[in-house]
Amino acid sequence: MQIAEKTVVQFHYDLSDADGPIESSREHEPVLYLHGQTGLIDGLVEAMEGRSAGESFSVTIPPEKAYGQPREDALQKVQAKYLQGAKKWKPGMIAVLQTEQGPRQVVVVKPGLSQILVDTNHPLAGRELTFNVEILDVRAATEEELAHGHAHGVGGHNH
Repeated sequence: MQIAEKTVVQFHYDLSDADGPIESSREHEPVLYLHGQTGLIDGLVEAMEGRSAGESFSVTIPPEKAYGQPREDALQKVQAKYLQGAKKWKPGMIAVLQTEQGPRQVVVVKPGLSQILVDTNHPLAGRELTFNVEILDVRAATEEELAHGHAHGVGGHNH
């Protein structure tokens, strides 16, 4: 079965940029996602289209199809209590900020006692990313998955 709209894809990836490795799914469960729904960057979705289980490939994605270019107006002061991920913040640390759109990664620019200056650009904004992908499984999505808008099972959402 080929990856197309309404298929569930299970895959592993290794992510790197010009500076070297960034992260890998191989230390965890494989990623599970419903093709055609949000959750993956555009460039990776496009590279997956039409591929089958057992395929491995490498794709380099420009910032425009990944996390975009950094925005100049992205610096914000937030109350320290809204940041999750550490007790004591240092510049360069990645924190999770709860927003109306859900959790979002931000980078600490300047910590303070009650307010912390953060960069709300995605930590990978402006970077060309290379994914080495191994497709483990492709299957038709269930009616329930289509209704919920995401994959169910190991590596997906269990609601």
